[in-house]
Amino acid sequence: MSIIRADSIKNRAGNGAPDFPNGLTVTGVITATTLSQTISGDLTVSGSLGVGGTITYEDVKSIDSIGIITARTDVLVGSTIKLGASSGIVTATSYRGDGSQLTGISVGLATEASTATDGTTVVLDLSKDEHKVLASGVVTIDVTGGTEGDSHTIRVQNTGIATVGFATHFLFPGGGSPGLPTASGAKSLISFTVHKVGAAGTELFTGASVNFS
Repeated sequence: MSIIRADSIKNRAGNGAPDFPNGLTVTGVITATTLSQTISGDLTVSGSLGVGGTITYEDVKSIDSIGIITARTDVLVGSTIKLGASSGIVTATSYRGDGSQLTGISVGLATEASTATDGTTVVLDLSKDEHKVLASGVVTIDVTGGTEGDSHTIRVQNTGIATVGFATHFLFPGGGSPGLPTASGAKSLISFTVHKVGAAGTELFTGASVNFS
């Protein structure tokens, strides 16, 4: 028998849904608008099985698929997804959640580059980790955003004679701002950690600058 249609199947009594205590083997296609038959044994389909409604697995402990399983909408998993024997490959455009349980992940630093000329204030976006400032003239460095505990670095390169100062958010050891080199071509590195953010005022614990000129 190559095709079984649900409206043509009857039990031994000639009515109702049939019961298959010894299983059912189909070499062709099962086509059913509503399939409510009870199969106590195995169901083997060597062709295609098309279901327009929902298949519910109540006590299935494992599904063995030789080919590809494709879900057109969501896949809901109550516990764990394992890929491969152990640390398989997951590819996704984005992940959601706090990431507190993720391990073995290495990502690059997000870098921000800015150019500041005489009389300007460059505002660093603290959603980035690392910042580069090309400075010329009298320049002030300020910040926006930030997350408490995050660490940042600023690379300053003078593209002309430059005097670089810092907004009051930057707190330096001893209370005084460092004197960065002013000569054209000078290079400096400043690192800081976000101590506090919010309406009460941002505070950045800033280390001493290093001159790489």
